[in-house]
Amino acid sequence: MISQTAEYALRAVVFLSENTGGQTTEQIAKATKIPAAYLSKVLQLLSRAAIVQSQRGLGGGYTLKIAAGKLTVLDVVNAVDPIQRIRECPLNLEAHAIKLCSLHRRLDEATALIERAFSETKISDLIADPKANNVFTFPLQDKEVKGSKHKQKKAR
Repeated sequence: MISQTAEYALRAVVFLSENTGGQTTEQIAKATKIPAAYLSKVLQLLSRAAIVQSQRGLGGGYTLKIAAGKLTVLDVVNAVDPIQRIRECPLNLEAHAIKLCSLHRRLDEATALIERAFSETKISDLIADPKANNVFTFPLQDKEVKGSKHKQKKAR
């Protein structure tokens, strides 16, 4: 349905929406179970799309640039691996030049439904989904994750 890159981008954005303060690539990778090298590339794509921002130095790291309540799943997916609609015959058949055949029309309609669902789903909806069995959250495994309640508890 969506690429591994889009899945990783969504995991990273959800994590950043739950954790205030800059988060390093290593912290995000560990919590979201994304390979750090791959995550670095995903974060660069999200940064170019102005979804995340990074700050170097002490206290730096990645943060969301757009509030989770305004950012949609479609925004994130399209930033890293845009959904491909079928606008013309993928087989380049002359007979299908005017309109899509029934197969490709149906596939495009299904893609349109996914696109619509993603555009209507905010990142904040993923975190507190009343339809889910539990609230979606990443367990903090590193007591050094900045801005987290976990760090504050361990420090006491």
